[in-house]
Amino acid sequence: MQTPSIQLIGALSVFALFGITEAIQGRFFSRDATRQDNRLDLAVTLLFPFISGSVLAASGALCAWLLPEQRGMWADWAWWQMLPVLLLADDLTQYLWHRLSHTSVMWPLHRAHHSAAYMSVRVVYRNNAFYYALMPGLWLSGALLYLGFGWVYVGYAMVKLTVVIAAHSAVRWDQWLYRSPALRPLAWVVERTISTPATHFAHHALTQDDGVGHYTGNYGNLLFFWDVLFGTAHITRQYPPAYGLSDDRAHGPEAWWVQFLYPVFRSRRADTVLGSGAHQPRV
Repeated sequence: MQTPSIQLIGALSVFALFGITEAIQGRFFSRDATRQDNRLDLAVTLLFPFISGSVLAASGALCAWLLPEQRGMWADWAWWQMLPVLLLADDLTQYLWHRLSHTSVMWPLHRAHHSAAYMSVRVVYRNNAFYYALMPGLWLSGALLYLGFGWVYVGYAMVKLTVVIAAHSAVRWDQWLYRSPALRPLAWVVERTISTPATHFAHHALTQDDGVGHYTGNYGNLLFFWDVLFGTAHITRQYPPAYGLSDDRAHGPEAWWVQFLYPVFRSRRADTVLGSGAHQPRV
């Protein structure tokens, strides 16, 4: 079986595990989800594997054209040599990409990720299609696969996907670490190393005026350490009371196809970054 197939099966399994757990807890079908949310979540979940797979394939094809003799040239590296390269080429670049996405230049392509008024596995891949099509980390990952990272990349990707899915999930697995005094030292290390529900939920908060929300930070995907390193971390071990965007609450949700395919489609709503005019992001 090819490595992309193994990776897809693994990702779907992790997604299904957290999704089923949310459903058992009554959190998968959020009361805050609108019809536009439901359609957008479904569209993104179904199309993300195609978009990301296409980028990886295009990157590999580009490498084959430009570097025909370098295929597999790093395949004999040990996993511990490949891992730092993957963390820098994929996870650090995604931290920077995510941080850039909270500026006026990129916010329209990332807004969909924050328009959900709920947290769930449904939100994990909820972004504009061009957000992923242009993501540097995916293009660099395709190049590393071409150079021979193969199964090490699959293992790395599975760990990262598990952390990212778990950080968005309404299961809130980290609360068990906070409740036990004996586990608090472990929690201190974990929450400064990887993304957790508490730290990532804060990034999706409706407001950051309450001391819990922090949408101008907590950008990490696999490693929350990047936020600690670059001074964008905010750790409270609390969960925001509300999520989403204030302009959606005031004017109603954007159409799902506009959120997913802007600027191919544009919003007719006044005062929106997805329309024809220039508007500043929520920063």
